[in-house]
Amino acid sequence: MNYVLPELETLEPVEGEKATLTLPDGRQVDLPVLRGTHGPKVVDVQKLYRDTGYFTYDPGFMSTASCDSSITYIDGERGILLHRGYPIEELAAKASFIEVCYLLLYGKLPDAGELAAFDDSITHHTLVHEKLKTFLNGYRRDAHPMAVMVGTVGALSAFYHEETDVTDPEERDLATHRIIAKMATICAMASNYAIGQPFVYPQNDLDYAANFLHMCFSVPTERMQVTLVQARAMNRFLVLHADHEQNASAATVRIAGSSQANPYACVAAGIASLWGPAHGGANEAVLKMLEEIGTRDNILMFLKRAKDKTDPFRLMGFGHRVYKNYDPRARVLRDSCHEVLDELDKRDEPVFALAMELERIALEDDYFVSRKLFPNVDFYSGIMLRAMGFPTEMFPPLFALGRTVGWISQWHEMIQSPNQRIDRPRQRYTGAPIRNYVPLEQR
Repeated sequence: MNYVLPELETLEPVEGEKATLTLPDGRQVDLPVLRGTHGPKVVDVQKLYRDTGYFTYDPGFMSTASCDSSITYIDGERGILLHRGYPIEELAAKASFIEVCYLLLYGKLPDAGELAAFDDSITHHTLVHEKLKTFLNGYRRDAHPMAVMVGTVGALSAFYHEETDVTDPEERDLATHRIIAKMATICAMASNYAIGQPFVYPQNDLDYAANFLHMCFSVPTERMQVTLVQARAMNRFLVLHADHEQNASAATVRIAGSSQANPYACVAAGIASLWGPAHGGANEAVLKMLEEIGTRDNILMFLKRAKDKTDPFRLMGFGHRVYKNYDPRARVLRDSCHEVLDELDKRDEPVFALAMELERIALEDDYFVSRKLFPNVDFYSGIMLRAMGFPTEMFPPLFALGRTVGWISQWHEMIQSPNQRIDRPRQRYTGAPIRNYVPLEQR
């Protein structure tokens, strides 16, 4: 079945188009109006402060574009997500994660030779330095896997410090391949460390998704037999989390990289940003919500609470800050979630049966449908990952694993931009006015 491309308006730039800003002192300033391939027009305020002494105020950057990017486009109102112009539904259904990595990094889908060479490079960089295991063993036994990820990925710059010249294209490319390859191994090591299992070496005869599952669930005495359903589910999970425009963690990577910090440090900064529960912990919150609901008999009561604005209870995994329509990633992951539950014969287990019933009832409830509060990617990913055997504390590291290629692609683009400069947001100062120092004995 072929995917039908959505109709998106493409606006050609209008030479000399401007917006006029009238300042409190009566001065009028003409500001250039820019247009992208898709999306809203942009008022260029780069020279506003230099020319007028004013700058703009936009907490959370809700109306501010901080960069040009050709990697990802989101139309939240219509539920559209494109990577380099390709709809996420097509990529998740047809492409391997390695293909999507190549696409995000190099701007095009690889041909057979390019894909084979890229896959070979990633595969042969999955091993980590043996001393890294010693480093990782220094963490507390009960360290959160995200703490392990932040520290260990940052430490890669100590192991490969001789090849971190961000001005050298070859060294950038080498570091990129290393990060994508070794992130899977480090993520699996963090998972094994959390449960007291030995570290498992990667296998070059497996693809990226299957190899990751092998490293997470095999033991030295018995190799995991990764099924097609589970490998496909993990591949889709990684593809669906590969990039998501200028979110908090991507912006963090770009800001860190704007100082010309090495890419390992930049990705570690992105992991730290992702760790926040408002960003990378939503699928864990879904399972906590299901535990709070408890049984199917309680669903209607909790849905009633979710509709009550005075009640702090919220329906986690429904709706999205960006998407005001059905999250396009959720449609794809929903199928994999159900396939995994069926293969593992877990559809009737209490937490999964509860989730499926909650999904069904909410999708038939006019309150949620009219407000476009549909299940999002976090609703299905948490359920699927739990069924596959991942503990909830591993959910954010798995998110980081998929998002690494997006971060490093954003970093690459930022480093090569002709407009690249160190990021320096302005502020509106609201502190004390200027005053004299008072000696201690007079205070």
